[in-house]
Amino acid sequence: MAQHKSSKKRIRQDAKIRLRNRYYKKSARSAIQKLREMTVKADAVKFLPMVISQIDKLAKRNTWHKNKAGNLKSSLTKFVNSL
Repeated sequence: MAQHKSSKKRIRQDAKIRLRNRYYKKSARSAIQKLREMTVKADAVKFLPMVISQIDKLAKRNTWHKNKAGNLKSSLTKFVNSL
């Protein structure tokens, strides 16, 4: 168990940050899944910028690696263009 005041605070902060990261990652994964299930191109074109924005925010905060974010954005864009 942590003894120092600063390490106890770090544990509290890590727990909050972990919950926040889980929420944003799950939201992004759900949005990606929803986009991949779309069959109408007009709807997908409208929805794509929102998904890309979520991915960029995760990459900016180092929750997801920047290469993973780039690969996801690329594959999602190709998917939408192929509809």
